[in-house]
Amino acid sequence: MILNNIILIIIGLSGGLVVGSGYVAFLAVLGIIPRLTQLTKTYQYIHVYEGAIILGTVITGWISLRDTTLFQSELWLIPIGLLCGVFIGMLAAALTEVLNVFPILAKRIGLGEKIVILLMAIVFGKIAGSLFHWVYFVNH
Repeated sequence: MILNNIILIIIGLSGGLVVGSGYVAFLAVLGIIPRLTQLTKTYQYIHVYEGAIILGTVITGWISLRDTTLFQSELWLIPIGLLCGVFIGMLAAALTEVLNVFPILAKRIGLGEKIVILLMAIVFGKIAGSLFHWVYFVNH
């Protein structure tokens, strides 16, 4: 039982580190926030963008770890859904600006000629993780 808990802790921390690292790399290394402020001509508010992203990440992370129930009207879903849609749309627009992410990553880690291997590793890792989730967690 203790070994199972230790393995669960290691897997949880590893997953959190991977997702957090990817999120930080996406925002920081690729310059998503400065590019977003440049596109919207609101560079003077860059600290507001950064604060909103940090606050949103911390709050939603905290909410997802707890059994939080907000006793509000269903009408609140409309502005929340619109704001989520705007966020996803802005991220999609930012991604179109940096479509050459994988070639740059492959070149930096020394797999420039073998980018197919890198992409296949990502695809098979996603497939294995999804299968594990659906086979193990959905049935238990």
